Amino acid sequence: MTLEPRTILITGGAGYIGAASANALIAAGHRVVILDDLSAGHADTIPNEASSIVGSYADGDRMQTLLRDARIDTILHIGALSIVAESVSQPERYFKTNLVGSIALLDAAIAVGVKRLIFSSSAAVYGASSSSVLHEELPLVPVNPYGATKAAFEQVLRAYATAHGLAAIALRYFN
Repeated sequence: MTLEPRTILITGGAGYIGAASANALIAAGHRVVILDDLSAGHADTIPNEASSIVGSYADGDRMQTLLRDARIDTILHIGALSIVAESVSQPERYFKTNLVGSIALLDAAIAVGVKRLIFSSSAAVYGASSSSVLHEELPLVPVNPYGATKAAFEQVLRAYATAHGLAAIALRYFN
């Protein structure tokens, strides 16, 4: 089965997971555009075959322009603040970036007609589960602001997907 080539925006594409994803997507024949504010990522990890822009996904007007001009049809949203201890001492920063900023990205995507979004969530949404195996049916009970921002955006994403016909998925993994 061959997939139709897509034009994919990767937020946080200069980080470890973003750069690895970009390389895999390029190898699969997709066009990749990377958006990263370089606060934690490294410009030298961005593949030469990808277009790159320094900036924030929280800038809704700029995102609409980027999504429209680059003809993005899929977003791989990896960008986020992710240091758990820092999220405890600076929860406002995490909620503004990971939740409010992600909603701005989602609003921009809906406004210009992007219909696919893959969200890099986290196993932190499960909190301190007593289960020896984590699975999707477990309740979401994050124990820190980082996990809470990921769980909250998953709910937002589900609501937008239903309301706007967005094909969306959240991937939960350990980092």
